[in-house]
Amino acid sequence: MLAILSLVAGAASGLVGAVFRVTLEKADRARDAVITAGHDRGIAGFLLICGGAAAAVALAAWLVRRFSPYASGSGIPYVEAALNEEVPPTPPGLISVKFVGGVLAIGAGLALGREGPSVQMGAAIAHIVGRVCRRGWSDLRVLLAAGAGAGRFEANIAISALGASAAAIAVARALLGDAPDFDVEPLAYVGVEALPLFVLLGIAAGLAAALYNSLLLGTLAAMDRLSHWPAEMRAAIIGAAVGALAWFVPELVGGGDDITQRTLVGGATLSALSLAFLLRFGLGAISYAAATPGGLFAPMLVLGTQLGLFFSLLCRVAFPGMAVDTTAFAVVGMAAFFTGVVQAPVTGIALVIEMTASFTMLLPMLAACFAAMLVPNLLGSAPIYESLRQRTAPTAGVPPEMPADHR
Repeated sequence: MLAILSLVAGAASGLVGAVFRVTLEKADRARDAVITAGHDRGIAGFLLICGGAAAAVALAAWLVRRFSPYASGSGIPYVEAALNEEVPPTPPGLISVKFVGGVLAIGAGLALGREGPSVQMGAAIAHIVGRVCRRGWSDLRVLLAAGAGAGRFEANIAISALGASAAAIAVARALLGDAPDFDVEPLAYVGVEALPLFVLLGIAAGLAAALYNSLLLGTLAAMDRLSHWPAEMRAAIIGAAVGALAWFVPELVGGGDDITQRTLVGGATLSALSLAFLLRFGLGAISYAAATPGGLFAPMLVLGTQLGLFFSLLCRVAFPGMAVDTTAFAVVGMAAFFTGVVQAPVTGIALVIEMTASFTMLLPMLAACFAAMLVPNLLGSAPIYESLRQRTAPTAGVPPEMPADHR
């Protein structure tokens, strides 16, 4: 029964995730068109862009506060907390808030990703399927993990997660196509003599990841100290600032998939790349602090590719006689920075290989991710989702479906 229900939940999750992605892509194109049109209207256009972004982000924050507080942020820490029986399962009403709020916030230009929200919506859908079929809490927990694509080591959860993931991928690819997320030219195998450079890239990614986690948590703590301000006001200020940024550099706002693709192609100078990296580094933390739906994955990929490309350009200067493939370093940088932030190297490597079809980069990724995970651990930097889960769990109650002996 769980295997059958997981297929149903996975198919529904894949449909919602695919529609969410298509809607976000249309929102990005609409934002770019409005900014282009606004430039023809001078200061009035600038004020329109800032005001529109402020209104969209404030509306997203209001939807979260009014209808589903658990829809704030990525959603992955909340799903993990629910699986650990620290918070109630994802409520059904979250799906619409997460979807609409995510489109408003990311469409307005916040540097947030769609992946975290997709995971949480998938978990909510799976929970609904279980409730409709009158399953108990133990089965609901299995479906919750399956809908989120969170494979655990228990056999029933692993089977359900595989079934849900297969159904979700089949439905999503039927709607979106089979091409990888990013268009990357086939990369040659990396020789052993170049592996030390990838280890150095991993060290740099680990240091940047520890700093990024500290900045993100510090920004959230600073926002907590402004809790006497209405959530919508705080979100509107962030939205207006992002709108102003979009007026001057529209290509650097939003979730970031387009930025990642452009970075993988290369061609940027060291100075331009460093400025873009620093801008997105801060923008990601500020965007997440707006308390709107939106995840961390896509912004992490942006920073990882930029860091990898920047490092490869430095290597070309330092080792002019060595053939340095900048795209290879950009791809490996994606996996390394993700590993440093999340400290899940297998997940990071598998996701980046799947998204870029860069199977030849497995060995460099292993070398870089080893260093990228070692450095944050030596610095005492906890995985970001664990830190965010600790912020989430104390504010919530116990799942009503849980047996009394588990309360």
